[in-house]
Amino acid sequence: MGNETHPRHAAAVSPDLKAANLLRLRRIEGQVRGLHKMVEEDRYCPDIIAQVASVQEALRGVSRTLMRNHLTHCAASAIARGGAEAERMYGEILDVIYKHLR
Repeated sequence: MGNETHPRHAAAVSPDLKAANLLRLRRIEGQVRGLHKMVEEDRYCPDIIAQVASVQEALRGVSRTLMRNHLTHCAASAIARGGAEAERMYGEILDVIYKHLR
């Protein structure tokens, strides 16, 4: 989400939150593999669509967790500092909401 040469890193992520997100993502990987198998096996389309919806909701859950962490740590710090940094953060938050959390 930026034009940086080097990737940015989160300001603060608790080990428990990171572990929970990684576990959720592993489960989602398994769900996607299951979808792949369902398509290969020509399963009934509504059944596949239901599973796609389940994966999408699981990904939204990861996004919500990440957004909460970003707002609690990175955004709160930038906004507290004020000025141009706060303005950039407001813009970043809006970009994330508009582009990624639909």
